[in-house]
Amino acid sequence: MGALEAKLAVKQSTNQDHILLLKHVKLDEKSAEEILKKYNVSKRQLPIILKKDPALKSLEVDNGDIIEVERPSATVNKAKFYRVVRG
Repeated sequence: MGALEAKLAVKQSTNQDHILLLKHVKLDEKSAEEILKKYNVSKRQLPIILKKDPALKSLEVDNGDIIEVERPSATVNKAKFYRVVRG
């Protein structure tokens, strides 16, 4: 493997810095409960994100964890969405 291939392999394995990857944060139990209460929903009502999703590669997640996804928005600057980890 040459130097260029090695750099590409490292870059592919650390995709957290990719410009198109949205910010993903695992919420602690207290924050997760606050979000569920704020929006009056249960974990079963949240959309899912698979445990093997590449965006979660650097996070230590378990089934049932809630992930906050932050994406740019033209109207509110940053919009936050919530997903529950499955599978």
